[in-house]
Amino acid sequence: MTIVLCLSCFLFRLGYVALLWLCVTHLRCARAETKTVVQKDAEFDVTYNDTVTSDNQTIYAFNHTVSRNKTEGVRVTVDVLSEGAESSPILFVVRQKQAVLSFQVPLILRGLYQRKYPYAHVGRTLCQPPTRTLTETQYFFVDVSTLSSLGTQYQLRISRVDSFTLHTDKKFSFTASPSQPQYFKYVFPDGVDTAIVKVNSEMTFPCSVMSIQDIQCPVYDLDNNVAFIGMYQTMTKTAAITVQRKDFPSNSFYVVVVVKTEDEACGGPLRFYPLRPDELIDAGNRSKTLDVVVSPAISSDVYVMGMLFCLGIFLSFYLLTFLVACVENKSRKANKNNQIEKDNPQSLTYCKGSYCFLSLSPPLSERSLESVTGRSRQESLSSIEEDDYDTLADIDSDKNIVRTKKYLCVSDLARKDKRVLSKKYQIYFCVLLLTCSSLLQVVNVTGNQDICYYNFLCAHPLGNLSAFNNILSNLGYVMLGLLFLLIVLQRDIIHSRALDRNDLNALECGIPKHFGLFYAMGTALMMEGLLSACYHVCPNYTNFQFDTSFMYMIAGLCVLKLYQKRHPDINASAYTAYACLAAVIFFSVLGVVFGKGNMVFWIVFSVLHILATMLLSTQLYYMGRWRLDSGILRRIVYVIYTDCIRQCSDNSSLTYIVLLLFCLSRAAYGLLKTPNDFASYLLAIAICNLLLYFAFYIIMKLRSGERIQCMAMVCILFTAVVWGFALFFFFQGLSTWQKTPAESREHNRECIVLSFFDDHDIWHFLSSIAMFGSFLVLLTMDDDLDDVQRDKIFVF
Repeated sequence: MTIVLCLSCFLFRLGYVALLWLCVTHLRCARAETKTVVQKDAEFDVTYNDTVTSDNQTIYAFNHTVSRNKTEGVRVTVDVLSEGAESSPILFVVRQKQAVLSFQVPLILRGLYQRKYPYAHVGRTLCQPPTRTLTETQYFFVDVSTLSSLGTQYQLRISRVDSFTLHTDKKFSFTASPSQPQYFKYVFPDGVDTAIVKVNSEMTFPCSVMSIQDIQCPVYDLDNNVAFIGMYQTMTKTAAITVQRKDFPSNSFYVVVVVKTEDEACGGPLRFYPLRPDELIDAGNRSKTLDVVVSPAISSDVYVMGMLFCLGIFLSFYLLTFLVACVENKSRKANKNNQIEKDNPQSLTYCKGSYCFLSLSPPLSERSLESVTGRSRQESLSSIEEDDYDTLADIDSDKNIVRTKKYLCVSDLARKDKRVLSKKYQIYFCVLLLTCSSLLQVVNVTGNQDICYYNFLCAHPLGNLSAFNNILSNLGYVMLGLLFLLIVLQRDIIHSRALDRNDLNALECGIPKHFGLFYAMGTALMMEGLLSACYHVCPNYTNFQFDTSFMYMIAGLCVLKLYQKRHPDINASAYTAYACLAAVIFFSVLGVVFGKGNMVFWIVFSVLHILATMLLSTQLYYMGRWRLDSGILRRIVYVIYTDCIRQCSDNSSLTYIVLLLFCLSRAAYGLLKTPNDFASYLLAIAICNLLLYFAFYIIMKLRSGERIQCMAMVCILFTAVVWGFALFFFFQGLSTWQKTPAESREHNRECIVLSFFDDHDIWHFLSSIAMFGSFLVLLTMDDDLDDVQRDKIFVF
């Protein structure tokens, strides 16, 4: 019984479905009988005025001869003449041999927040299917239909585009709008493997997009799909894309230009919101006149010349350093022989053949060096940590007594065991290496043409690198950083040998020699080059901190080295220093992401900046001998009265106060102005602090009766001149990620050196040389004190 019921239900449903299908088929047939289809043989460059309803459909049939040696474009232009066509648009379908193009008129394009813009005038270019024969007749059809029962009047015109193919180094002008995009074909000529496509306009707005697409159908030439394939750039006045033949199998490509419906992508104003979600907004006149030109890129010979030029510049510094080292070594040996003859008048010199020998008689009043050196230097340093013990003899002289003397000498602040200090300052170099390896692991930036802020007018690709010249120019940081490490190593070896032979000058004279910070500075300069190269793979605001991280470190290490020269016992530890630098980099990232126009962030940063400046100034002024308690305000008032009002002319208190006020004024400026580029603002603070401290050091050095030797003076003058030229090229501003990519490209300029390097590359060259010179200044500026007892060298 159950089987019979199931079978009956199945048969009933099958009959119902069959009946429904018959009804639908009957309705379709009845509708087809009432709909009229008209096919017309049409011609090019003729305007057809017609009316379409839901009851009729018009098909326009075209044919044209396609030649393989001549490429012509075919353009469809449509106008809707009836009012109120937005509610029942006309559908146009173009059927070609290998492609179908369909669009409605009025064309509805969507902008930000899905706002709708209708366009009653539409112009589209048909893609060009390839032809295998020398000449071929191709047919295509334009179907016009609508679902509106009311008649809608339209105009249709098919025309040939004679200037469809772009020619090398020949400018072509055209007009485009959101509903009338334009694209043109370019074929690589023989001998050209790389070309630069440049699009320019005298009009900043409306915002537009330039795209490079392979020869294929369909061509994505509307605002809502132009970014689907290929490479693209938004543009206001200029755009440029470097194209390589190897990326296009057909040895040709399309240059597509689309005008956007809104200007927000190019930094333009945000238009008003629609009152209703489905409200149509009048877009107004958004036509734009543009010029396009395709030029061959540089040849491989220019690449070779650029690389040789870069290597030649920095290898010349190696050669110059070698010559200077030879001259200094010869001068040092001559001075040493003269000093030996002066100290030992009874010395006997005799010659044998072409060799001369100097026989010395030991001085009668020779000092015992064992009391000076203490432990043997052969003892291992591996078990000594900087915090294991304090070797300052507190029993003989208390720290508070020594550090609060009216006039301090270097010997008062160089009382710790030299092995402990050497271990302490070597930690700077070790921690920096760990920081370098960590940063290199996270540098991996990818993106398209619109998220990388290149100077597109001078961006020469090599392999997967879009701007190889910007990467190559960073070679100077690496080579000069390595050269500085070699110079420091030479000095370190000479000093170590002097200590091994218990040289009194090395033990008791001059600024104490600690090379750990110098090694860290040289390594930081090399890492600046590597991280800057990684940043220039695709420069933008998200990875800008990689370009500036080691700039902060270099500035901080230079300040620490200046302070260490006169305060070797109480300089900051490596862990504390790098923790502070990490905090600076952290605030730099926060400022880039949240700082623009965020008053809360600027208030927090300014408060922390002021507190840190006050605490650091107090720590430096009192050399660590102060405490934070309830009586600190009373002591501050007393110090200001005694050190600044009563006796400011007798010491450096006024200088410290002036520097402190300058630092506080910078914090106030940042709070009032809130600069958009927070990273550059923070870097400017670090550089200003370094320059102020360096100037203070030089002034106090000269006031103390010390002098600057010839080599250090040459380095100072040379570095100052190079820094001036470097900053000139830096402020040229070829691009800026503070603006939109389109606005940034307005600052792009052509190459200025060898048709390969731009202004920013020259900045890389000069700044690396200037940093190298600055390091040499720090290394040599106190060479005049090498023969002066440390108890006669003042602390400041």
